[in-house]
Amino acid sequence: MVDAMKLPVGIDDFRKLRESDFYYVDKTKLIEQLLQSWSEVTLFTRPRRFGKTLNMSMLKSFFEIGTDKSLFDGLYISKNKELCDEYMGKYPVIFLSLKGVEGLDFSSARRMLCTIIECEINRHYYLKTSDALTEEDRAQFAKMLQGNDSNIEDSIRMLSQLLYKHYRQKTVILIDEYDVPLDKAFQNGYYKEMVSLIRGIFGQALKTNEFLQFAVLTGYLRVSKESIFTGLNNFEINSIVDIDHDEQFGFTDNEVKKLLSDYDRAERYPDVREWYDGYHFGNADIYCPWDVINFAKKLVADKNARPSAFWINSSGNDMVKRFVDKADQTTRDEIEKLVAGGIVEKRLRLDLTYDEIDSTIDNLWSVLFTTGYLTKIGEVKMPDSESYAYKLVIPNKEVREVFILQIQEWFKSVVTNDNDNMKLLSKAILDKDEQRIQRQLNIVMGRMISVLDTKASDNMKENFYHGLLLGLLRGSNPDWLIKSNRESGDGFSDILIRPEDPDEGIVIEVKYAKEIKGLDVACEAAMTQIKDKRYYEALRDEGRCNILAYGIAFSRKRCKVIGKKL
Repeated sequence: MVDAMKLPVGIDDFRKLRESDFYYVDKTKLIEQLLQSWSEVTLFTRPRRFGKTLNMSMLKSFFEIGTDKSLFDGLYISKNKELCDEYMGKYPVIFLSLKGVEGLDFSSARRMLCTIIECEINRHYYLKTSDALTEEDRAQFAKMLQGNDSNIEDSIRMLSQLLYKHYRQKTVILIDEYDVPLDKAFQNGYYKEMVSLIRGIFGQALKTNEFLQFAVLTGYLRVSKESIFTGLNNFEINSIVDIDHDEQFGFTDNEVKKLLSDYDRAERYPDVREWYDGYHFGNADIYCPWDVINFAKKLVADKNARPSAFWINSSGNDMVKRFVDKADQTTRDEIEKLVAGGIVEKRLRLDLTYDEIDSTIDNLWSVLFTTGYLTKIGEVKMPDSESYAYKLVIPNKEVREVFILQIQEWFKSVVTNDNDNMKLLSKAILDKDEQRIQRQLNIVMGRMISVLDTKASDNMKENFYHGLLLGLLRGSNPDWLIKSNRESGDGFSDILIRPEDPDEGIVIEVKYAKEIKGLDVACEAAMTQIKDKRYYEALRDEGRCNILAYGIAFSRKRCKVIGKKL
């Protein structure tokens, strides 16, 4: 067991990780692969929390002049001595992370971008007194240090030129999370302005820059080349469908097994696999590293710790919300199928502009795939076409929880705004109108996305229907006092209702039937349970003499209601 090595939760600085004796899953083969395949500009698109920033920091530590070469001792790349001798510590590096570029308006976001670029310029403060630069060059650099953003579009190219003059070596440019400014701009209504700015910066730095050795960019969405990468000819995009580099972002099965074994927690491998595996990049089966590291740290402290949803809680899930909100009935059925563990087949676009995302539900399917909420398990040739569709599934238990949570939120919103149906339901309950109660509940369930027909136990499904009914009643009857699972008679009733009228009381027992044809039997069982357990006694003890009892049975999106006066 590697007791001395700390688990690096949230640490994406390669130097800090190596110098401070944190556990590191070796991804230095990426360096070798980049140099062997060689493209002037390479864009890696992967979902968030899959190690993009750490890999970019690792590239910076390897290529930058003055690097501490001991950081790579014992790692894969150190075995390639010829490559290390030729490339390690040989280049000036410009490293920018754009993950902090955001704002409610364009001017705020632009200022943030200027600040980030200014910080990188300050990292190369030595240029201010460089003898290799002319007096005019030093004056220009001094102006850049002051944060003058009048020529922000040319700032990265200009810095690379000054670095070249100082070192007599072309520059490596690393831009992490390149698409975050576009995402924030899309959400806040200044997308066109941000596209124009990013296109200008990238055009100068990556397309017309004679001082560029090579550049690497990362992001989570593959924005179409035409939008911001226009004119880049030597430009390679590596996405989650590509075989090249497929094991360099995220953890492989063997890496996860080794990590758990290193911390003497190998017996928890099945939990890790169920919750955090399931992604397929190229030909590789990949785990989310953020989840694995977080859960492993919990396991070190408590070997009986339960898995948690780390990835989905690390930032918002706006894309799933947008998807569920826009879903028509066909799409809802497909979501229901996915949540139940099924497969859907979709033709996807891997390159989009942000302003195309909402244009069709098909584009939202594509974004869910590229951002990690869905994964590919195969392809199928489309009939009468040369194109292929992807066979998509929800990758693991954690992501499935995202869909269920968002579906429940969507359903609550729908119910809250459906006052007419809810009023009819409430009146039918007071009037002992079983047919009307049944009809209104069936209408509601027909509109929802079911998350019930899954591998959950029958008891869990019954609990869901219980919660569903409870939510409907509480949302539509603020003047009713509604209690759930309260002791009454010889047991605990599902739902006890005290209407405004002090003489009235309502008791409801909920049942689940595996098949629709079993609804009648389930209803009768509910009524028998109410009577045998005397669930109505708590209401009678309060002097409520007009008591209605309901047995309500559910199966899929249908229900059956039986009512009696007690």
